[in-house]
Amino acid sequence: MNHISIHKLIKNRYALSTVVTTLIILVVSILLASVLTFFATNVVSTRVQEESIYVSKQHIWVEADGTAQGAIMVTNNGGRDVVINKVSVRGQPAAWSNVFYANAISTDDLTTELSYISTITVGTTTFGGLAATALGTTDNLILPSGNTVVIYIRSPDSIGATDIGLTVGIGIHSAQAVYYSEVNIQAAP
Repeated sequence: MNHISIHKLIKNRYALSTVVTTLIILVVSILLASVLTFFATNVVSTRVQEESIYVSKQHIWVEADGTAQGAIMVTNNGGRDVVINKVSVRGQPAAWSNVFYANAISTDDLTTELSYISTITVGTTTFGGLAATALGTTDNLILPSGNTVVIYIRSPDSIGATDIGLTVGIGIHSAQAVYYSEVNIQAAP
């Protein structure tokens, strides 16, 4: 064999190798794209069920003697249960012994405006027309997905009769976020 025919023979062997190499590169690219797609789908699907709380109907009332009371309706409209680990008024955390809640049961409970309660006692108070029993919490408050609660705060810190007409913030704290709402302090009826 002469030099040219050996070169053609070697060149043809390389041509077969080029086809195989191209196929391997294509297959590896498709596999990597598939893995990336599965990873992105997993990340997006876990993020869809984030916590989301809607805060409404917030009030703070003050009696003439300076005794204050706060009320707020909290709805969990996210895809997972939420643990409320602190309630604060004007940046001051409320002691759990002064925080009470009632589950909203019917659609009337959701549309009725919250009202001032002259005396809050554990286990017997009804809130603003809610036909639910108030419980003094000693631990975190668990709010299941899709549920609504009314939270009452007895004697929030640093609120007095001289604050009537001022705007203050109420914060609902969870493990992942602080849901903040502002409200004007009003005189108790």
